Amino acid sequence: MNLQVIEKAGKPEWAVIPYETYQRLVADAEMLQDVQDYDAAKQSVAAGEELVPSEVTYAILDGRNPIKVWRQYRGFTQQELAKQANISAAYLSQIESGKRKGTTAALSAIAAALDLTLDDVLEME
Repeated sequence: MNLQVIEKAGKPEWAVIPYETYQRLVADAEMLQDVQDYDAAKQSVAAGEELVPSEVTYAILDGRNPIKVWRQYRGFTQQELAKQANISAAYLSQIESGKRKGTTAALSAIAAALDLTLDDVLEME
């Protein structure tokens, strides 16, 4: 490799390499980062982290009510989820339709019933 070392006060300060070599090093570093990210993701999944389907993510990003999206994804009816969250089905329906905001306690109970965090069920502003 064609390398030029520039010293300052007798110590290496800069390394000058051909641009083609620089581009290859950048590509190699990006590939290494991709491999490390992949390995970390596999470890997270093996440790129990849930993979969220793109349909769920896009529905929420498109403005659909996250509670309704998650409820449907988890396969609950409104009545089943309301019972698990210890709230009325009518109240859940009003939360999903946007007619009511829901108390922190109710939203926390819904999140717990769906095996989510409170942040997961809050609507994006």
